[in-house]
Amino acid sequence: MDLEAEFERTVAAGQRVEPRDWMPDGYRKTLIRQIAQHAHSEIIGMQPEGNWISRAPSLRRKAILLAKVQDEAGHGLYLYAATETLGADRGDLTEKLVSGRQKYSSIFNYPTLSYADVGVIGWLVDGAAICNQVPLCRTSYGPYARAMIRICKEESFHQRQGYELLMTMMGGTDAQRAMVQESVDRFWWPSLMMFGPPDAESANTERSMAWRIKRNTNDELRQKFVDMTVPQAEKLGVTLPDPALKWNPERGHHDFGQPDWDEFWQVVGGNGPANKQRVEHRRRAHEDGEWVRAAAEAHAAKRAVREDVA
Repeated sequence: MDLEAEFERTVAAGQRVEPRDWMPDGYRKTLIRQIAQHAHSEIIGMQPEGNWISRAPSLRRKAILLAKVQDEAGHGLYLYAATETLGADRGDLTEKLVSGRQKYSSIFNYPTLSYADVGVIGWLVDGAAICNQVPLCRTSYGPYARAMIRICKEESFHQRQGYELLMTMMGGTDAQRAMVQESVDRFWWPSLMMFGPPDAESANTERSMAWRIKRNTNDELRQKFVDMTVPQAEKLGVTLPDPALKWNPERGHHDFGQPDWDEFWQVVGGNGPANKQRVEHRRRAHEDGEWVRAAAEAHAAKRAVREDVA
């Protein structure tokens, strides 16, 4: 009881819980689930944009896209490492991902059909990610919070890259402008779904808020994203595909329509446009990399023997 009371005092005071501190089993399990889902999202998220590296229109655009995909791999590495401080096994988490027992962000189950999608993902998807993740820099678990500081800095850069690409395309031909608008039409609603279901339907929000793992509810973050994005869309010259979208002076926020939550649950359940493709690609990559892991383990074992002899 003393340990639990100390934990509650630490969280209530806005202080950090560290790996060696006592924590409730529910807190540990909630963190592993959330951080693992975040790590899986970074790794799976390499696929939609990586698909366009070889088809980027210039060496500069290829270099930008390569750098971004590399950043996402690094984000996954930081986050898997954070789960290990909680006692999770990285190999077990990967197995749960490829077997469908753990999820990742629903947005990555939508295909990238045009090069404009690269820019729109940078602008909308990474923009939504920033809204989600900046509060996590103040999350109650220390290793997660510290990992998020670097991740958020890099995600901010990704968003600026995407917006710059779209600004360039919107200054181009009619066909390029039409390509951007078509991409925005496809990704707007899935971007709103990234924040998760409405608060009333979210099974984990209340407990995560009490433990200060999350600092804002799904609906609060979704509202913040809409308010941030509307003036950017106006500057860009695109129309957000929501007839209900308008400024509400009484609330001081934009009113907006609701995504198709039936579609959201279908995608989360594994029935999205690219679910099977994404997971199969990750499973195949993991199996193809078995020899690398075996070689690394053998090298580590030989090095340990040499150090013991010395």
